[in-house]
Amino acid sequence: MTVASLFSGFSSEPLASGPKPRRTAVGVRVGSGSGAVMVGGGAPIVVQSMTNTDTADIASTVTQVEALAKAGSELVRITVDRDEAAAAVPHIKERLLQLGCDVPLIGDFHYIGHKLLAEHPACAEALDKYRINPGNVGFKDKKDTQFSTIVETAIKYGKAVRIGANWGSLDQDLLTAMMDENAKSSAPLDMGAVTREAMVQSALMSAKRAEEIGLGKDRIILSAKVSQVQDLITVYRMLAMRTDYALHLGLTEAGMGSKGIVASSAALGILLQEGIGDTIRISLTPEPGGDRTLEVKVGQELLQTMGFRTFIPLVAACPGCGRTTSTVFQELARDIQSYIREGMPLWRTRYPGVENLHVAVMGCIVNGPGESKHADIGISLPGTGETPTAPVFIDGEKAMTLRGEGIAAEFKAIVDNYIERRFGGAKTAAE
Repeated sequence: MTVASLFSGFSSEPLASGPKPRRTAVGVRVGSGSGAVMVGGGAPIVVQSMTNTDTADIASTVTQVEALAKAGSELVRITVDRDEAAAAVPHIKERLLQLGCDVPLIGDFHYIGHKLLAEHPACAEALDKYRINPGNVGFKDKKDTQFSTIVETAIKYGKAVRIGANWGSLDQDLLTAMMDENAKSSAPLDMGAVTREAMVQSALMSAKRAEEIGLGKDRIILSAKVSQVQDLITVYRMLAMRTDYALHLGLTEAGMGSKGIVASSAALGILLQEGIGDTIRISLTPEPGGDRTLEVKVGQELLQTMGFRTFIPLVAACPGCGRTTSTVFQELARDIQSYIREGMPLWRTRYPGVENLHVAVMGCIVNGPGESKHADIGISLPGTGETPTAPVFIDGEKAMTLRGEGIAAEFKAIVDNYIERRFGGAKTAAE
């Protein structure tokens, strides 16, 4: 058998490294000044998050918004559910700007958004985007009036609007009408199919109405959130086929811990690979007293591992096996990952391009040296029962060997020196 025959039938073209294209989404600018973010229109996929503080508690909300923004959230949504919350919004915005945090704020409105925006103009002006749920913006005859009031306010202040249908609060009049029509059909669809269609129609009809009122297409973002992975994939495929509005993705009520991370990643990963989605949120239920910024980190890691964006240097580490019963490499991998994440807010401005750094922390001699050579900086620890001798590879070449108890501190210093040498010149050149 010849070499040529071994490769017959294989394409020499590289595998696709990005999403399949869909019709170009209209770009939506959210915010103003240096903190403004473009959503859609070919812009990078945006990571979004939401606070869980009482918005009327100004200090707590400012603290959490700032933490989310520092973690990498490019848009932050806050609840605006009553007069006290609406009154707090301009003060929250002011304090954030004083702290140097100009992340765009999104007001989440349900039921009485039209009233709050009308009675609190400072809130309407301070927010950068309004989120409307067409299922509860109003009912019966009041629906059109209240929806129109919010849209007209957005037009007045030049704000973007997300029209977000939700499985748990779907427009019941629309759903009932579609269910009745389906029941009369000679080949009726199942309830799930009708509900999915109602979700899509609710979002599209509301967007069309907003445009009729005068809101430009470049101010509209759509979403249609459900809590089941397959339903979410189906609904967004339907939306993407019928419109070129910018789309916000999120699996609502994803859950807590690994369940929420896996479910969100499974659904959003498929859609993003198909070219669907312009902004994402990972809706995790935090542990009591847990870190709200975890949803931001998961969103960033999803985009980075799929190759869509780069946020932070990657640390590759082996999973461990019987050859690595020592915890040295596990502790080093954890420490280096934490060290890099904690350093990124400063490194991002001091060392442009540092987010592309690739570090490997390997646990034994089987794959360790090879993986370390593939990284920019790699260390291969010796495994179990061997002398603690760890070769370090820099740019594919063995540079030195570390020994003894101070390996972790020495390796961190090596990482620091490499970053300064490789990326320090980029800042000087920019200046």
